[in-house]
Amino acid sequence: MSEQIGKYSDYSATSNKRLQYLLLGLQVIAIAVLTFCDTSYGEADDYTEWAYGHFQDVHVMIFIGFGFLMTFLKHYNWSAVGFNFLLGAVAIEWYYIVDLIFHKGSLSVSYATMFNCEFAAGACLISFGALLGKVSHLQLVVMALFEIIFYKLNEHTALHWEQTAGFRDVGGSMIIHAFGAYFGLAASKVLYSDRHLNAAKEGADYKTDLFAMIGTIFLWMYWPSFNSIPETDAYTRQIIAINTYTALAAACVTAFAVTGFGDKHGSARFDMVHIQNATLAGGVAMGSSADMKIGIGGAVIIGSIAGAVSTLGYQMIHEILLEKLKIHDTCGVHNLHGIPGILGSVFSMVFGMVLGGDLIWWKQALVLWMTLSIAIVGGTITGWVMKAVVSAEEADKKELFEDAEHWEKEHEE
Repeated sequence: MSEQIGKYSDYSATSNKRLQYLLLGLQVIAIAVLTFCDTSYGEADDYTEWAYGHFQDVHVMIFIGFGFLMTFLKHYNWSAVGFNFLLGAVAIEWYYIVDLIFHKGSLSVSYATMFNCEFAAGACLISFGALLGKVSHLQLVVMALFEIIFYKLNEHTALHWEQTAGFRDVGGSMIIHAFGAYFGLAASKVLYSDRHLNAAKEGADYKTDLFAMIGTIFLWMYWPSFNSIPETDAYTRQIIAINTYTALAAACVTAFAVTGFGDKHGSARFDMVHIQNATLAGGVAMGSSADMKIGIGGAVIIGSIAGAVSTLGYQMIHEILLEKLKIHDTCGVHNLHGIPGILGSVFSMVFGMVLGGDLIWWKQALVLWMTLSIAIVGGTITGWVMKAVVSAEEADKKELFEDAEHWEKEHEE
């Protein structure tokens, strides 16, 4: 092990030190901006009486759910949880600053601001899943700093449409999930290397897959809070929770049913990758329709279709992205967040037209197009910046899917 540490120390030390300086610089900026600009505490109201409980649920999802979901790589457990922790914290601080700029230098911070920070962090962590194990922590922090800017631009524009009626995305099928997925996939496309294909250390084992299931269960349990926290009306919030709860159950059942069709040996065995991810697709796909009175049957339909499509995506589309489009998607965010996020928008259009109400399908389609455009363009630009941060020589020397580059592991000698 000591020889391995020596192998990594020469070219990883530069990245480690650069990250230290970047994080210290970020703290200086945060202290200066948030101390001397016009920031204040928001007023308390009836919303604050229950919002903190929902916020804590979302907090658990971001830092335990997402973190442990990505621990399936057998040599990248510490990085999955640790970098998830770091990126989430960076996203929170940086969102404050970017939000302050969009509010023209004056920001009132409330529970609503806190969960908006969480949603922005969630988008960054979805993108992290597409790049897991292939880039340095320095590049990941750079990604988060750029992504928050593009995310806020998209969120700010979509919020305008929501305020003028006609657009709905309470649970973030488009704004959070589709955005984060396609931003990460665009960056992954730019950063692709032939070394990513069949890398020796890209894989799971019995124990790491079990740890990843911890993340799945936390996400699955708390998703109704994630979708419902933006809503201030108690009755509508209950509708959102019920719809999400039901869709998640349907996605779970359907994923278990469909996963066996992918067994190459014909014995219909379950695939742990499908169960870790596709069981959650109902929560993603429900986001845009969650506050509609679609009925329990409608929620089952959405969850079932999302669970099936997500599972089939892992079975069929994942390899096509890699082999044909040269997009290496480590966690399969395209199948869990990308496709179900788009489905969420489509479901909202269909149910919106059937049920009536203030949703206007073309506004929904326009925001989806805008979200995908900003995500792909922003992810491509960010990918090139990430590529410039680390020299080609350093990138070629990097050991893929390995903790030892950035973590002390001497106790394993």
